[in-house]
Amino acid sequence: MSKTVFVVDDSTYMRILIKDALTNAGYQIIGEAANGESAIDQLMGLNPDLITLDNILPDMLGTDILQVIKSESKITSKVIMISAVGNAGLDIGAQAYIVKPFTAEQLVNEAKKVLES
Repeated sequence: MSKTVFVVDDSTYMRILIKDALTNAGYQIIGEAANGESAIDQLMGLNPDLITLDNILPDMLGTDILQVIKSESKITSKVIMISAVGNAGLDIGAQAYIVKPFTAEQLVNEAKKVLES
């Protein structure tokens, strides 16, 4: 059974890039969100194996979403933070951090590492 992924990024282009890279690597995309509120609403009903989480969103920071996710015992997803700035999130429970711009290969390699750990 393929691993499930939820993608959070305000950029349609980035969501497509992430979804294409992970789908081509055999992962199943089970949802996506362009802002924090939508992400949190959807994630309350899902428990994907992996969440890719942009840090700069229109309504909140990815680290804020990460804190909500980590406070929900029913969500056990691994998280890869994705952003052009800093390395936020590693100190509060993200398993990895990818700096934009990145290649599909970098993303897939990081996803494999995180899901095998």
